[in-house]
Amino acid sequence: MGEFNVLVIGTGMYAIGRGTDTYGTILPGIFEWKRDNPTGQVYVAGTSAQSITIAQSKIEGLQRLMGLSAAVRYFPENKENDPRAYLDAIRDMPKPGCAIIATPDDLHREMAEATIKAGLHTLVVKPLAPTLQEVRELVELQRQFGVYCAVDFHKRYDYANLKLRDVIASGAIGDPLYCVVMYSQKKSVPAQQFRKWVERTTIFQYLGIHYIDIMYFATRAKPLRVMALGQKNWLYAQGLDTYDSVQGVIEWQMPSGGRFAQHILTNWIDPESSSAMSEQNIKIIGTKGRVESDQKDRGFLTVTDGRGIEHINPYFTSPYQIGGRTVYRGYGIDSIRTFLDDAWQVQQGQIRPTDLEGKRATFRESLVPTAVLEAVGKSLKSDGAWVAVPDVT
Repeated sequence: MGEFNVLVIGTGMYAIGRGTDTYGTILPGIFEWKRDNPTGQVYVAGTSAQSITIAQSKIEGLQRLMGLSAAVRYFPENKENDPRAYLDAIRDMPKPGCAIIATPDDLHREMAEATIKAGLHTLVVKPLAPTLQEVRELVELQRQFGVYCAVDFHKRYDYANLKLRDVIASGAIGDPLYCVVMYSQKKSVPAQQFRKWVERTTIFQYLGIHYIDIMYFATRAKPLRVMALGQKNWLYAQGLDTYDSVQGVIEWQMPSGGRFAQHILTNWIDPESSSAMSEQNIKIIGTKGRVESDQKDRGFLTVTDGRGIEHINPYFTSPYQIGGRTVYRGYGIDSIRTFLDDAWQVQQGQIRPTDLEGKRATFRESLVPTAVLEAVGKSLKSDGAWVAVPDVT
Protein backbone atom coordinates (compact mmCIF):
# COMPACT_ATOMS: atom_id res chain seq x y z
CA MET A 1 0.00 0.00 0.00
CA GLY A 2 1.26 3.48 -0.84
CA GLU A 3 1.19 6.43 1.53
CA PHE A 4 -2.28 7.59 2.52
CA ASN A 5 -2.60 10.33 5.13
CA VAL A 6 -5.60 10.93 7.39
CA LEU A 7 -6.67 14.30 8.78
CA VAL A 8 -9.03 14.52 11.78
CA ILE A 9 -10.67 17.92 12.25
CA GLY A 10 -12.03 18.17 15.77
CA THR A 11 -10.82 17.11 19.22
CA GLY A 12 -14.10 16.43 20.99
CA MET A 13 -15.88 13.51 22.62
CA TYR A 14 -16.56 11.49 19.47
CA ALA A 15 -13.12 12.08 17.96
CA ILE A 16 -10.87 11.41 20.96
CA GLY A 17 -13.12 10.84 23.97
CA ARG A 18 -12.60 14.32 25.36
CA GLY A 19 -14.45 14.80 28.66
CA THR A 20 -14.80 11.03 29.17
CA ASP A 21 -12.60 8.15 30.30
CA THR A 22 -12.70 6.67 26.78
CA TYR A 23 -10.78 7.41 23.58
CA GLY A 24 -13.82 8.18 21.48
CA THR A 25 -14.57 6.38 18.21
CA ILE A 26 -12.76 8.13 15.35
CA LEU A 27 -9.18 7.72 16.57
CA PRO A 28 -9.63 4.06 17.63
CA GLY A 29 -11.18 3.40 14.20
CA ILE A 30 -8.26 5.04 12.40
CA PHE A 31 -5.64 3.20 14.43
CA GLU A 32 -7.37 -0.15 13.88
CA TRP A 33 -7.28 0.57 10.14
CA LYS A 34 -3.59 1.43 10.43
CA ARG A 35 -2.74 -2.00 11.77
CA ASP A 36 -3.16 -3.25 8.20
CA ASN A 37 -2.29 0.02 6.42
CA PRO A 38 0.62 1.51 8.37
CA THR A 39 1.98 4.00 5.83
CA GLY A 40 1.11 7.66 6.00
CA GLN A 41 0.60 9.97 8.96
CA VAL A 42 -2.34 11.08 11.07
CA TYR A 43 -2.97 14.82 11.27
CA VAL A 44 -5.13 16.28 14.04
CA ALA A 45 -6.54 19.82 13.91
CA GLY A 46 -7.99 21.51 16.99
CA THR A 47 -8.60 25.16 17.81
CA SER A 48 -6.17 25.93 20.63
CA ALA A 49 -3.03 24.84 22.45
CA GLN A 50 -5.27 23.43 25.17
CA SER A 51 -7.23 21.25 22.75
CA ILE A 52 -4.00 19.94 21.26
CA THR A 53 -2.53 19.15 24.69
CA ILE A 54 -5.63 17.10 25.48
CA ALA A 55 -5.50 15.39 22.08
CA GLN A 56 -1.82 14.48 22.49
CA SER A 57 -2.47 12.95 25.91
CA LYS A 58 -5.44 10.94 24.62
CA ILE A 59 -3.63 9.72 21.51
CA GLU A 60 -0.48 8.74 23.40
CA GLY A 61 -2.61 6.77 25.86
CA LEU A 62 -4.54 5.11 23.05
CA GLN A 63 -1.39 4.09 21.20
CA ARG A 64 0.09 2.59 24.37
CA LEU A 65 -3.13 0.66 24.96
CA MET A 66 -3.26 -0.64 21.38
CA GLY A 67 0.48 -1.27 21.07
CA LEU A 68 0.82 1.04 18.06
CA SER A 69 3.20 3.81 17.13
CA ALA A 70 1.66 5.82 14.31
CA ALA A 71 3.13 9.21 13.40
CA VAL A 72 0.83 12.08 14.44
CA ARG A 73 1.13 15.79 13.71
CA TYR A 74 -0.96 18.44 15.48
CA PHE A 75 -2.40 21.82 14.51
CA PRO A 76 -2.24 24.60 15.63
CA GLU A 77 1.48 24.12 16.08
CA ASN A 78 2.60 27.48 17.48
CA LYS A 79 -0.55 29.43 18.30
CA GLU A 80 -2.58 29.70 21.46
CA ASN A 81 -5.90 29.97 19.66
CA ASP A 82 -6.67 29.42 16.00
CA PRO A 83 -10.15 28.21 14.99
CA ARG A 84 -8.93 27.91 11.38
CA ALA A 85 -5.91 25.75 12.14
CA TYR A 86 -7.51 23.02 10.03
CA LEU A 87 -6.63 25.08 6.93
CA ASP A 88 -2.94 24.93 7.87
CA ALA A 89 -3.26 21.18 8.34
CA ILE A 90 -4.91 20.80 4.91
CA ARG A 91 -2.12 22.82 3.24
CA ASP A 92 0.71 20.99 5.02
CA MET A 93 -0.62 17.43 4.74
CA PRO A 94 0.95 15.53 1.83
CA LYS A 95 -1.53 14.08 -0.64
CA PRO A 96 -3.14 11.65 -1.26
CA GLY A 97 -5.28 11.44 1.82
CA CYS A 98 -8.66 11.87 3.42
CA ALA A 99 -10.31 13.95 6.12
CA ILE A 100 -12.76 13.15 8.91
CA ILE A 101 -14.69 16.14 10.24
CA ALA A 102 -16.06 15.94 13.80
CA THR A 103 -16.96 19.50 14.76
CA PRO A 104 -20.16 21.43 15.62
CA ASP A 105 -22.87 21.04 12.97
CA ASP A 106 -22.80 24.62 11.68
CA LEU A 107 -19.09 24.33 10.78
CA HIS A 108 -19.43 21.26 8.58
CA ARG A 109 -20.24 23.13 5.36
CA GLU A 110 -17.18 25.37 5.31
CA MET A 111 -14.79 22.68 6.52
CA ALA A 112 -16.01 20.07 4.04
CA GLU A 113 -15.68 22.59 1.22
CA ALA A 114 -12.04 23.14 2.18
CA THR A 115 -11.22 19.42 2.30
CA ILE A 116 -13.04 18.66 -0.95
CA LYS A 117 -11.30 21.48 -2.82
CA ALA A 118 -7.98 20.13 -1.52
CA GLY A 119 -8.76 16.78 -3.15
CA LEU A 120 -9.34 14.95 0.13
CA HIS A 121 -11.93 12.20 0.38
CA THR A 122 -14.16 13.36 3.23
CA LEU A 123 -16.23 11.83 6.01
CA VAL A 124 -18.44 14.14 8.12
CA VAL A 125 -20.16 13.22 11.37
CA LYS A 126 -23.94 13.54 11.29
CA PRO A 127 -25.74 15.68 10.38
CA LEU A 128 -23.91 16.65 7.20
CA ALA A 129 -25.23 20.22 7.52
CA PRO A 130 -28.23 21.94 9.13
CA THR A 131 -29.83 23.10 5.85
CA LEU A 132 -30.79 21.50 2.57
CA GLN A 133 -29.08 24.26 0.61
CA GLU A 134 -25.74 23.52 2.28
CA VAL A 135 -26.07 19.80 1.55
CA ARG A 136 -26.92 20.49 -2.08
CA GLU A 137 -23.84 22.71 -2.37
CA LEU A 138 -21.64 19.98 -0.89
CA VAL A 139 -23.08 17.34 -3.23
CA GLU A 140 -22.23 19.59 -6.18
CA LEU A 141 -18.72 20.27 -4.85
CA GLN A 142 -18.11 16.54 -4.49
CA ARG A 143 -19.19 16.02 -8.10
CA GLN A 144 -16.96 18.84 -9.38
CA PHE A 145 -13.82 17.63 -7.60
CA GLY A 146 -14.38 13.91 -8.06
CA VAL A 147 -13.65 12.85 -4.48
CA TYR A 148 -15.54 10.37 -2.33
CA CYS A 149 -17.66 11.91 0.44
CA ALA A 150 -19.80 10.23 3.09
CA VAL A 151 -21.55 10.85 6.40
CA ASP A 152 -20.80 8.86 9.54
CA PHE A 153 -24.26 7.37 10.02
CA HIS A 154 -22.76 4.54 12.05
CA LYS A 155 -26.15 3.11 13.04
CA ARG A 156 -26.35 1.70 9.52
CA TYR A 157 -23.66 -0.76 10.64
CA ASP A 158 -25.50 -1.88 13.80
CA TYR A 159 -26.64 -5.48 13.29
CA ALA A 160 -29.92 -4.66 15.07
CA ASN A 161 -30.73 -2.06 12.41
CA LEU A 162 -29.56 -4.30 9.57
CA LYS A 163 -31.91 -6.99 10.85
CA LEU A 164 -34.70 -4.40 11.17
CA ARG A 165 -34.20 -3.46 7.52
CA ASP A 166 -34.22 -7.10 6.43
CA VAL A 167 -37.41 -7.89 8.36
CA ILE A 168 -39.22 -4.95 6.77
CA ALA A 169 -37.93 -5.84 3.29
CA SER A 170 -39.06 -9.47 3.71
CA GLY A 171 -42.67 -8.38 4.15
CA ALA A 172 -42.95 -10.34 7.41
CA ILE A 173 -44.62 -7.46 9.26
CA GLY A 174 -46.71 -6.39 6.27
CA ASP A 175 -47.19 -2.71 5.48
CA PRO A 176 -45.68 -0.37 8.11
CA LEU A 177 -48.35 1.62 9.96
CA TYR A 178 -46.39 3.51 12.57
CA CYS A 179 -43.00 3.67 14.21
CA VAL A 180 -42.05 4.97 17.67
CA VAL A 181 -38.50 6.01 18.53
CA MET A 182 -37.42 7.10 22.00
CA TYR A 183 -33.88 8.48 22.17
CA SER A 184 -32.31 10.53 24.96
CA GLN A 185 -29.02 11.35 26.66
CA LYS A 186 -27.74 12.62 30.00
CA LYS A 187 -27.82 16.28 31.05
CA SER A 188 -24.03 16.53 31.02
CA VAL A 189 -23.95 16.26 27.21
CA PRO A 190 -25.56 19.68 26.52
CA ALA A 191 -24.75 21.33 29.85
CA GLN A 192 -21.04 20.43 29.92
CA GLN A 193 -19.57 18.67 26.90
CA PHE A 194 -21.39 20.72 24.23
CA ARG A 195 -22.03 23.86 26.26
CA LYS A 196 -20.04 26.18 23.97
CA TRP A 197 -22.16 25.43 20.91
CA VAL A 198 -25.33 23.74 22.15
CA GLU A 199 -27.46 26.82 21.42
CA ARG A 200 -26.59 26.45 17.73
CA THR A 201 -28.27 23.06 17.43
CA THR A 202 -31.21 21.09 18.80
CA ILE A 203 -31.56 17.69 20.36
CA PHE A 204 -33.57 16.56 17.32
CA GLN A 205 -30.78 17.65 14.99
CA TYR A 206 -28.15 15.95 17.15
CA LEU A 207 -29.93 12.67 17.97
CA GLY A 208 -33.15 12.45 15.96
CA ILE A 209 -31.25 12.58 12.67
CA HIS A 210 -29.98 9.03 13.30
CA TYR A 211 -33.43 7.49 13.19
CA ILE A 212 -34.58 9.63 10.28
CA ASP A 213 -31.67 8.16 8.34
CA ILE A 214 -32.35 4.64 9.61
CA MET A 215 -35.98 4.86 8.49
CA TYR A 216 -34.90 6.00 5.02
CA PHE A 217 -32.16 3.35 4.96
CA ALA A 218 -34.54 0.57 6.03
CA THR A 219 -37.53 1.41 3.83
CA ARG A 220 -36.42 3.80 1.04
CA ALA A 221 -39.68 5.60 1.78
CA LYS A 222 -40.24 9.26 0.89
CA PRO A 223 -40.92 11.81 3.68
CA LEU A 224 -44.07 13.81 2.94
CA ARG A 225 -44.66 16.14 5.89
CA VAL A 226 -43.63 16.72 9.49
CA MET A 227 -44.82 18.40 12.65
CA ALA A 228 -42.81 19.04 15.80
CA LEU A 229 -43.14 20.39 19.32
CA GLY A 230 -40.41 21.29 21.79
CA GLN A 231 -39.94 22.43 25.38
CA LYS A 232 -37.35 24.76 26.91
CA ASN A 233 -37.29 24.22 30.66
CA TRP A 234 -34.24 22.84 32.46
CA LEU A 235 -31.55 23.92 30.00
CA TYR A 236 -33.06 27.38 29.71
CA ALA A 237 -32.82 27.70 33.50
CA GLN A 238 -29.11 26.86 33.18
CA GLY A 239 -28.63 29.82 30.83
CA LEU A 240 -28.78 27.73 27.63
CA ASP A 241 -31.39 28.77 25.07
CA THR A 242 -32.08 25.40 23.50
CA TYR A 243 -34.72 22.70 23.76
CA ASP A 244 -34.70 20.11 26.52
CA SER A 245 -36.89 17.89 24.38
CA VAL A 246 -38.26 17.81 20.83
CA GLN A 247 -40.98 15.45 19.61
CA GLY A 248 -41.51 15.03 15.88
CA VAL A 249 -43.97 13.18 13.66
CA ILE A 250 -42.94 12.32 10.11
CA GLU A 251 -45.36 10.96 7.53
CA TRP A 252 -43.60 8.67 5.06
CA GLN A 253 -44.75 7.07 1.81
CA MET A 254 -43.44 3.63 0.92
CA PRO A 255 -42.32 2.87 -2.65
CA SER A 256 -45.51 0.78 -2.92
CA GLY A 257 -47.61 3.87 -2.11
CA GLY A 258 -48.64 3.05 1.46
CA ARG A 259 -48.16 5.68 4.15
CA PHE A 260 -47.00 5.39 7.75
CA ALA A 261 -46.12 7.71 10.62
CA GLN A 262 -42.82 7.83 12.50
CA HIS A 263 -42.85 9.38 15.98
CA ILE A 264 -39.40 10.44 17.24
CA LEU A 265 -39.22 11.52 20.90
CA THR A 266 -35.88 13.03 21.92
CA ASN A 267 -34.37 14.72 24.97
CA TRP A 268 -30.96 15.33 26.50
CA ILE A 269 -31.90 15.98 30.10
CA ASP A 270 -31.85 12.41 31.43
CA PRO A 271 -30.48 12.14 35.00
CA GLU A 272 -26.75 11.61 35.37
CA SER A 273 -27.67 8.48 37.35
CA SER A 274 -29.11 6.89 34.21
CA SER A 275 -27.59 3.45 33.60
CA ALA A 276 -26.40 4.37 30.09
CA MET A 277 -25.26 7.44 28.19
CA SER A 278 -28.15 6.92 25.77
CA GLU A 279 -31.66 5.56 26.23
CA GLN A 280 -32.80 4.36 22.82
CA ASN A 281 -35.34 2.02 21.36
CA ILE A 282 -37.40 1.70 18.20
CA LYS A 283 -40.67 -0.08 17.47
CA ILE A 284 -42.28 -0.56 14.06
CA ILE A 285 -45.84 -1.85 13.82
CA GLY A 286 -47.19 -3.24 10.55
CA THR A 287 -50.31 -4.92 9.23
CA LYS A 288 -48.89 -8.42 9.88
CA GLY A 289 -46.58 -7.93 12.84
CA ARG A 290 -44.11 -5.72 14.64
CA VAL A 291 -40.39 -5.19 15.26
CA GLU A 292 -39.09 -4.04 18.64
CA SER A 293 -35.43 -3.18 19.15
CA ASP A 294 -34.15 -2.09 22.55
CA GLN A 295 -30.89 -0.47 21.59
CA LYS A 296 -29.91 0.47 25.13
CA ASP A 297 -30.32 -2.88 26.86
CA ARG A 298 -27.98 -5.08 24.86
CA GLY A 299 -28.10 -7.75 27.56
CA PHE A 300 -24.84 -6.66 29.22
CA LEU A 301 -25.08 -5.05 32.66
CA THR A 302 -22.48 -4.29 35.30
CA VAL A 303 -22.98 -3.28 38.95
CA THR A 304 -19.95 -1.87 40.77
CA ASP A 305 -19.20 0.21 43.85
CA GLY A 306 -17.48 2.84 41.76
CA ARG A 307 -19.98 3.33 38.92
CA GLY A 308 -23.25 1.85 40.10
CA ILE A 309 -25.51 0.13 37.55
CA GLU A 310 -24.42 0.42 33.92
CA HIS A 311 -26.00 -0.88 30.73
CA ILE A 312 -23.02 -1.27 28.41
CA ASN A 313 -23.35 -1.54 24.65
CA PRO A 314 -20.48 -3.85 23.68
CA TYR A 315 -21.40 -3.55 20.00
CA PHE A 316 -20.70 0.17 19.37
CA THR A 317 -17.09 1.06 20.19
CA SER A 318 -15.33 -1.14 22.73
CA PRO A 319 -11.78 -2.33 23.46
CA TYR A 320 -11.22 -6.07 23.77
CA GLN A 321 -8.27 -8.27 24.62
CA ILE A 322 -7.91 -10.58 21.61
CA GLY A 323 -4.81 -12.60 20.80
CA GLY A 324 -2.76 -10.91 23.51
CA ARG A 325 -3.42 -7.35 22.34
CA THR A 326 -6.05 -4.65 22.77
CA VAL A 327 -8.26 -4.19 19.73
CA TYR A 328 -11.32 -2.03 19.10
CA ARG A 329 -14.47 -3.55 17.66
CA GLY A 330 -18.04 -2.44 17.05
CA TYR A 331 -20.28 -0.73 14.52
CA GLY A 332 -18.73 2.66 15.34
CA ILE A 333 -15.34 1.26 14.33
CA ASP A 334 -16.86 -0.44 11.27
CA SER A 335 -18.15 2.91 10.01
CA ILE A 336 -14.73 4.58 10.23
CA ARG A 337 -12.84 1.64 8.77
CA THR A 338 -15.32 1.23 5.91
CA PHE A 339 -14.86 4.87 4.93
CA LEU A 340 -11.07 4.54 5.00
CA ASP A 341 -11.20 1.35 2.90
CA ASP A 342 -13.57 3.01 0.41
CA ALA A 343 -11.49 6.19 0.19
CA TRP A 344 -8.32 4.19 -0.42
CA GLN A 345 -9.96 2.10 -3.16
CA VAL A 346 -11.25 5.24 -4.86
CA GLN A 347 -7.78 6.76 -4.62
CA GLN A 348 -6.29 3.64 -6.23
CA GLY A 349 -8.83 3.73 -9.05
CA GLN A 350 -10.33 0.38 -8.01
CA ILE A 351 -13.79 1.93 -7.66
CA ARG A 352 -15.43 5.26 -8.45
CA PRO A 353 -17.36 7.47 -5.99
CA THR A 354 -20.50 6.87 -8.05
CA ASP A 355 -20.13 3.12 -7.49
CA LEU A 356 -20.91 3.68 -3.81
CA GLU A 357 -24.17 5.58 -4.30
CA GLY A 358 -27.02 3.57 -2.79
CA LYS A 359 -24.51 1.41 -0.89
CA ARG A 360 -23.11 3.94 1.58
CA ALA A 361 -24.31 7.03 3.45
CA THR A 362 -22.94 9.38 0.79
CA PHE A 363 -23.51 13.13 0.76
CA ARG A 364 -26.35 12.60 -1.71
CA GLU A 365 -28.02 10.18 0.73
CA SER A 366 -28.14 13.03 3.27
CA LEU A 367 -30.56 15.05 1.16
CA VAL A 368 -33.55 13.16 2.59
CA PRO A 369 -32.73 13.34 6.34
CA THR A 370 -31.66 16.98 5.97
CA ALA A 371 -34.92 17.89 4.24
CA VAL A 372 -36.77 16.36 7.20
CA LEU A 373 -34.57 18.20 9.71
CA GLU A 374 -35.17 21.53 8.05
CA ALA A 375 -38.93 20.94 8.00
CA VAL A 376 -38.86 20.02 11.70
CA GLY A 377 -37.13 23.32 12.43
CA LYS A 378 -39.83 25.21 10.54
CA SER A 379 -42.58 23.37 12.41
CA LEU A 380 -40.99 24.21 15.77
CA LYS A 381 -40.99 27.90 14.81
CA SER A 382 -44.63 27.61 13.67
CA ASP A 383 -45.96 26.22 16.95
CA GLY A 384 -46.25 22.66 15.70
CA ALA A 385 -47.80 23.33 12.30
CA TRP A 386 -47.53 20.63 9.65
CA VAL A 387 -44.75 21.42 7.18
CA ALA A 388 -44.36 19.75 3.79
CA VAL A 389 -41.02 18.10 3.05
CA PRO A 390 -39.63 18.91 -0.40
CA ASP A 391 -39.12 15.94 -2.70
CA VAL A 392 -35.36 15.40 -2.96
CA THR A 393 -35.39 11.69 -3.85
